[in-house]
Amino acid sequence: MKWEVIWHPKAAKNVEQLPRQVAERVFHKLEQVAQEPFKYLEHFEGEPYKLRIGDYRALIDVDFGKKILKIRVFDHRGRIY
Repeated sequence: MKWEVIWHPKAAKNVEQLPRQVAERVFHKLEQVAQEPFKYLEHFEGEPYKLRIGDYRALIDVDFGKKILKIRVFDHRGRIY
């Protein structure tokens, strides 16, 4: 079963500012993650999970009961840590 992906408004704004090719790569990767989340997600310090997409990172909260992936933060790897 496919998981639902929800964007925090600030994270969505960061993706909108990316070049078109990079944004397409991000959305393609998220389609894969929605099918099999734990094949791609890694534990990050504390509660959220981390997703690597080239030089960009997403910090994702997971709601196991409702099968929701909430992208809390999305930015370049140099600014996210």
